[in-house]
Amino acid sequence: MNARRVLRRHHISRCLAPVGLGAALVFFPAVMPAAHADADYGGGCVLFDGNRAATVDSLRFRCEPWQQDAIYRDAPRGSVPMGVKNGWVASPPFWEAVAPAIWIGKTFYTGPEGGWLMNRITGAGIEGWPADVYSTASVLDGQPAWALDYRPSPSPWLYDEIREVTPGVWFGYSLSREAGGYAQILTFILA
Repeated sequence: MNARRVLRRHHISRCLAPVGLGAALVFFPAVMPAAHADADYGGGCVLFDGNRAATVDSLRFRCEPWQQDAIYRDAPRGSVPMGVKNGWVASPPFWEAVAPAIWIGKTFYTGPEGGWLMNRITGAGIEGWPADVYSTASVLDGQPAWALDYRPSPSPWLYDEIREVTPGVWFGYSLSREAGGYAQILTFILA
């Protein structure tokens, strides 16, 4: 076989290889591995390190309050959120239904040690309700957490705590400062 025929054959096989692969995928679809659960709290309450959307979905729709409490206790403080984060109320059901009309997340103006944030309010995401962001011992369990302290806002009695439960997903509690302690208002997710 001469060199010209060898080059022509090589060229044709290179051109047809992608077509052959595409045809193979049509007739023999790639079997995607099942999502790997990095932390399974039972009953469908699962956290996925590599899938933020699945983790948010699980926290919102599959985790009971006692499982959310366990997730928070098990989580390290993690990194501080930076930039725009979408937010969802995880419990109680009343706030889950009402929140999207008045709150859709937070914008963090932070560095590695903290900073401040503005809540994104109304469906338009208008920035309002500032809070200081800093690392502290949790009022819930004494372990490291990120505090979202609303003292500089129109509602200085509010205080949130969050932890990064998987990379890029934070879970936390919104609390009300009361005489002698804190009362839980709701739980929320940021991603």
